[in-house]
Amino acid sequence: MESITHMLGALHDYIHDDLEVGDSMYYIAGFFIVVGIVAQWRLYEKAGQKGWTCLIPVYNMIVFLRIVGRPASHLLLFLIPVVGQLYFLPKVWIETAQSFGKRTILDYVLVVLLNGLYILNLGMSYDSKYFGPVYGKVIPTTGHPIKPRPSMA
Repeated sequence: MESITHMLGALHDYIHDDLEVGDSMYYIAGFFIVVGIVAQWRLYEKAGQKGWTCLIPVYNMIVFLRIVGRPASHLLLFLIPVVGQLYFLPKVWIETAQSFGKRTILDYVLVVLLNGLYILNLGMSYDSKYFGPVYGKVIPTTGHPIKPRPSMA
């Protein structure tokens, strides 16, 4: 326990004294933490899961994978150094958007770039509803079917 206290003290000294950020950084970080908790809590409840599960560190990722229909064993794929963060995590975020009926390219870009705010929007919006897991299912296209065009030649 002493090592954790010492580590947190050293982190505080680095942020406060060496970076000269001051105490405002703690308020900003606290704000983002509260927004993230509220966003996940509402998203989990909208998907039929228990909201409090967003507070338990590893279990919240298992529930998040359950929302998109992935097995809990896919949690280990997040630990692969480059592939886990740059490919698999955005893929799961896009599957989350698809689970709530968001299937446009703009939705995919927004969920990757503004993830916390987009998840908050999904959770708090009255327009979006949970359609079920999408992993392993063929997602219907929202556009018009492709028809053969007459050739000009």
